[in-house]
This record gives sequence, C-alpha cells and structure tokens, in this order.
Amino acid sequence: MFNTGNIERTILHLDLDTFFVSVERLRNSALMGKPVIIGGMSDRGVVSSCSYEARKYGVSSAMPMKLARNMCPDAVIIRGDMELYSNYSNIVTDIIAERSPLYEKTSVDEHYIDLTGMDRFYGCHKWSHELRQYIIKETGLPISAGLSVNKTVSKIATGEAKPNGEIEVQREAVHPFLDPLSINKIPMIGQKTYHLLRSMGIATIYTLRNIPSEMLEKLMGKNGLEIWKKANGIDSTPVFSYSEQKSISTENTFDKDTTDLVRLNQLIVSMVEKIAFELRKQEKLTSCVTVKIRYSNFDTHTLQKRIQYTSFDHVLADVAKELFARLYQRRMLIRLIGIRFSHLVRGVQQLDMFDDTPEKVSLYLAMDRMRKRYGRDAVRRASGVMTADEREEKAMRQIENALREQNMMEERLKKYIMFHH
Repeated sequence: MFNTGNIERTILHLDLDTFFVSVERLRNSALMGKPVIIGGMSDRGVVSSCSYEARKYGVSSAMPMKLARNMCPDAVIIRGDMELYSNYSNIVTDIIAERSPLYEKTSVDEHYIDLTGMDRFYGCHKWSHELRQYIIKETGLPISAGLSVNKTVSKIATGEAKPNGEIEVQREAVHPFLDPLSINKIPMIGQKTYHLLRSMGIATIYTLRNIPSEMLEKLMGKNGLEIWKKANGIDSTPVFSYSEQKSISTENTFDKDTTDLVRLNQLIVSMVEKIAFELRKQEKLTSCVTVKIRYSNFDTHTLQKRIQYTSFDHVLADVAKELFARLYQRRMLIRLIGIRFSHLVRGVQQLDMFDDTPEKVSLYLAMDRMRKRYGRDAVRRASGVMTADEREEKAMRQIENALREQNMMEERLKKYIMFHH
C-alpha cells in the first residue's frame, strides 16, 4: 500500500471535452458529428483544438494547419473566438464557485475541487455526479470527471472517462486502475521523457512504479522521483483556492510628477513586458488587466478590463495603453502608475492560434530564453525603452534627489549637535 499522507483526501477533477469545438457546436449544431479543426486559417497557422472525429485522422493540437488539412481534407476549419470561449469558461467557473467548498481553476477548461470530509454530510460521488449533470444542463457543454484520492489519480481518471463520462477510483483501487495504463497517461510525462522511458523497455505504469525510485532519481533528477511517486498514486499537491490565486503587479512612483504622455506610454510598455515575462516564467495566463494612476494630489483611480486568456506582452501592452488613455482624463501631474494582471490560471500560452504565427511564438520563446540566461532586461521592446536623453535626465534627477536628501541630513545633524551643546 502507498502513503499519501495522514489526511484521507477526496479530489474531483473536471475537464471540458474538446472545449473550443464544443462551444462552436453550441453556436452551430450542423458541426455535430463532423471533423472540426480550430486554429489559424492560413497554412502558416497552427491547430488550437480539434474534434474527436478529426483526431481519428491523426490531427492534434499545435500541429501546423497545412499538415492538418492534408491529413483531414474534409474537416471544417474555424478560425476561433477566444473571447467567446473565455466567456463560457467563466460561466462554468461561476457554477463551480457557487457550489464548491474549495476549488482551483487550472486552465480555461479544467478545475480541481477538494471534497475532503464532505462524505460525512453528503456522498462525494453523488455530489460530483450532480454537479457534472448541472453544468451540462446549464451550458450544454460536455464535461468529463474523475474522482479519487489526489490530483494525479483524479486527472488520469478524467482522461479515461472521456468523452463526456465520469469515473471514481477509490483508494484501494488506485493501483489496479493505474497499473495497466500507458506511462504517457501520467500528467508530467512529455514526449521526450516518454521516449526515454520506452527506450528502457518501460511501457506501463505498473512497470514504472516497480522500478526503484533511486534509479529514476539518478536518471532524471528530482523529476524522476516525482514521476515515480505519480506512478505509485502518490501526490500531496493541495488544491489552491481560486480566490487566493495571486495577481502579479508592478508600480512606478516618479521622482518628479509628470504629464509626459510619450514617456508614460513607454513606461507602460516596459512594465507590461516585465510582468508578462514573469507570467510566462510561472506558466500562468491572465484574463484581467488593471491600470492604476495616482495624481500629484494623491487622488487614485483604477480601471480594469476582462480579456481572453493570454501571457503575450504585445496583447497586454495594447490593453494597458487603452485603459490608461481612458483613465487619464484630468491632465493633472501623475505621481504613480501601476499595472496588475489578475484572474490567473495555470497553463502555457495556447499559441494564439487565431492570430499568431509559429514564428511569433518562436520569437517569444527565444526572447524568454535570453532573459532567463542574461537577466530580465536582456531583451526589451523599442517602444518601452527610454532614449539616451531620457536616461540621462532620469539619472540627473536621481543625483539631485540624493544630494537634496544628503543636505537635509546634514542640516538635521547640525541642529542636533547645536541643541546638545
């Protein structure tokens, strides 16, 4: 028997099936039963999502659209509407929030719910079934569910329940459930790790969990040990309360209050660039941008906007500049400006399959690699960089402020000495 800690946990995982395709089918019922591909319309675009009918032809997410068209020539190609998908995602989250004791939204189409202790009042299986049926009834969207002892097992159970099904894996059934499954069912095993393990003759979770943990740790470091734990049904990762999902923000207080719009917009781009990089580093997406300004008289005003989930700074910078333009109406001197990204979910940027080319995604990956290696300021957008004159002016202001503070300290020291003599 395996050890999952002292607390008997019950975790529910919910995953909306082929989410983007399902939303499109709500809008157009003629798509039911047909192979559907959502993504960039040009040959240079990539596949965002596809129906089970398209998957039978070998189509998969992130595949070049040109290849997908060749593999499934009869598919219906749809550009996609991320704003619409985000709205449906929020509707499902609102339903879960109204009914759940503790939940975590991990992506636009996935949620975890901690039902630990609920069996004393109401059967967890019955509650989970009724919640799933209510979501289907209210939204018309298919959704699969897995109920088990931790996040890993419940997520794998959801995968086995698809499409539009539900599976409960009780504690004593965890090993019998996991053992015959392919190792690629374990959430953190990607293509590279899968091929490495297969080259060692490891095909099933049963074989993987019976390998000494020290051997896997020596082969793959800490990741090897984590994979071994997951193969053994061990996962102590808590469900993080969605209401406690931290926002990410930055503020800049000016040395000298300003109304210089060019400089202010440059600063906004620079601030967005820095915290968008932090988002991507933490593998998170935001769906809400807030801009704050404080005038010289200390009046503070904020404005926010809900957007489709993203971590691309060229998208976020445009939203932030738009909010600033709407917010800054009094033409008074500004003392402080702030940017905040909230309503965060885990997940890498889904290659904005509708607008962005693979080249743009590759550019972001290359820039982020340089920042991780050489520092956050290694690569910056020209629109967010100060000119040489502006840098010199800022340096002069800092020197002036430092001299002013030094003079004040000297005056205080003189007064102190005179008073004590």
